[in-house]
Order: sequence, then structure tokens, then C-alpha cells
Amino acid sequence: MLDDLVVLELASVLAGPSVGQFFAELGATVLKVENPRTDGDVTRRWRAPEGDGDGRGDRSAYFCCCNHGKQSIALDLSTEAGRTLLHELAKDADVVLASYRPGTAEALGADYETLSAVNPDLVYGHVTGYGPDRERAGYDAVIQAESGFMHMNGPADGPPTKLPVALMDVLAAHQLKEGLLVALLRREQGGGGAYVPVSLLQSAVSGLANQATNWLVAGHRPQRMGSAHPNIAPYGTSFPTADGQSIVLAVGTDRQFAALCDILGRPDLADDSRFATNEQRVAHRDALHAVLADRIRRLDHDALLADLHECGVPVGTVRDVPAVFEQPPAEAMVLNREGGPTGMRQAAFPHTNDAAQSLRPPPRYAEHTAAILRERLACSPDRVDALAQDDVIVR
Repeated sequence: MLDDLVVLELASVLAGPSVGQFFAELGATVLKVENPRTDGDVTRRWRAPEGDGDGRGDRSAYFCCCNHGKQSIALDLSTEAGRTLLHELAKDADVVLASYRPGTAEALGADYETLSAVNPDLVYGHVTGYGPDRERAGYDAVIQAESGFMHMNGPADGPPTKLPVALMDVLAAHQLKEGLLVALLRREQGGGGAYVPVSLLQSAVSGLANQATNWLVAGHRPQRMGSAHPNIAPYGTSFPTADGQSIVLAVGTDRQFAALCDILGRPDLADDSRFATNEQRVAHRDALHAVLADRIRRLDHDALLADLHECGVPVGTVRDVPAVFEQPPAEAMVLNREGGPTGMRQAAFPHTNDAAQSLRPPPRYAEHTAAILRERLACSPDRVDALAQDDVIVR
């Protein structure tokens, strides 16, 4: 799809690299520019307790979640020679992905103003913590706290709880993808290059969705409710079955609730004045959950799910992560290429995107430095040797 696109990734950790892998999956050439002073992307060393099973140890499981399909070049942008090489690469690039805190990119000659002077058609995506005018660095856990997610997450009688994935980074990555694709479309229509800023905080706030409007429109202050939904019931709470498994209901209509009551052998609940409408079910949530829990704990999981699915009642099984990948749609998203560690795709286009099936494994640190300099900048072996000797590059 995007075979002619060249992306320079000056980003690390999750948000920016996720966008880089997205473009790689669509066929783009993605050059991951890594910092020799930190031995590359810090996530290379964020290893799982079981280890990463990778001989050199520079491709942790975390790193592999968002770095398939890229080439790695280690380039010291604190040196004049390193900045010169970056500018040479930028001349032929289409997209730059950066995650510098405001002010850092300018000091390294890697900011939009500098690079767009080299290449006016460049589309520059910039992930920051709090916006391009605030120097404060952004970290997912802190953003979760400051954007309201931690306050709302967890049991009602428990402490604020962080989500188990860096969802703020994920939200920012999706917003950046959208902004960059729109900017590329405008460029194709003659609009030229563009600066596309995305902040973790604003991405998080946009992700508050109905919880934000519950406050802004209705004046309702969201609180921790466990897995319950503030506007719908029964929705989100897990119920154990007789054989030790748990299910989650997502009942959004009165018809679905009536069908649920029939299957549970309590059709009278649909006519109960406390539960007849969604508004009433929300108001009497605790009583409703107690009745449902009492019925569901007596029933076999598989038989109950089959009956609920047949009647169109939204329901699912609570799965651990290994069980997630037993599901065919999830299994289809796994990248398992010969010669490289397993990873997960950031986009799923199984019928239209052959590039995803041939993605190279996540790169070793500095694996492609010499090749990129030779092939893209026509550097001679002597020049490459001199750059390495001066610690401008690592190869």
C-alpha cells in the first residue's frame, strides 16, 4: 500500500514506535534512529520476568510489541556529523516520528522547523506529554493518574488503580496515525508538509468519552465502580459459574435483559419494577447483581454461554492472556516469522496487506547502520569507518 513511503522514527518506548510499525505493516520503509548514548531504545532492556529468550538480550518482549519491520541505525545527534547525517536522510523521507520533550528536538537539530527547511514536503508527527509548549515529560502511569483513569479504575472500596497496559500511549498512537494519514492525503492534494502534534494528556482526555460527558453534560462525578458501567446494567461485572469460570454480560436493551431472565429461569425479573428498564436497573444495580450472581453460580459455563449466544444476549468469558490467543481472530494477529521473536500486529488487514506477512523481525540495535549509510546516502566504506571511529555511529 505504502511501498514508496520512507519513515524516520526518532521515537522510543511505545506510542511513536507503534505508529512506525503501523507504517511498516503497510509496506513503508521505516528507519529507526537510535541513540548510541543510551544503547538505543530503552525498551530493549525492559525484559519480562521469564526473560526474552533472545541471545544478545537487546530485543525484549516489550520492544518486540512495536518494532517489527524496521531497520535500526545508531546515530549520535549530539554531534554535528550526526545531525548532518540525519538531515541527509530527511531529504528523502516522507514522515518523521518524534517523541522528544519540547526543546530537545531543537537542540538536536531534529525539530520540524529544521527538518522542513531541508524537506518542505515532510510530514512530522510529534508525541509529547502535555503539548508542544510544555517541557514536562510524559509517562503513561502519571498521565493515567492526571487524566482521571486511575481515579475511576478499581473496586469501589479500593485505591485508585493503574490500567495494566500503557493505554495512554496506545490512544496517542492511534490519534497520531489518524493525523499523519490525513496530512499525507492533504500532501497528495498539493498541501505540502505538515506538523502533527499529539499529546498523551489530550489523547487520554479524549478517551474519557462518556465518562467525560457524564460530568460535562449531566454533572455526574465518575467514581470507582469495579467493572460496572455508570450508564448501563448489567454491563461489565463478572459473574462466576458453577464450574469456576467467569462470564461478563453487556446487556444494553430491555429485550436483551428479558431474554437473559428467561435463560436464567427468572422471567419475572423483567417485570420487576426495580429492573424493568435500564434506568431502573442502574438505580438498583446492587440488588440486580445479587440476584444474577445467585442464579449464574448454579449454571454450567459452556451451556449458559451457548444459550445466551443463541438468544442474542451479549456475553463473554473472562480469559487470561494465553487463552486470548486461542481465539482465531487473535491468533491471526500474531507475527511469528522465522529468525525473529514473536510479536503482535498493530493493524490487522489479512486480506489486503501482504506486507504484514513479510515483515522483518524487530531489528538488533544498530543492525542496519552501515547498510543504511551505504544504500541511502552513498557513504563510502572509508566514511563509514571514520564515522564509527569518531563515535558518531554504532554499527
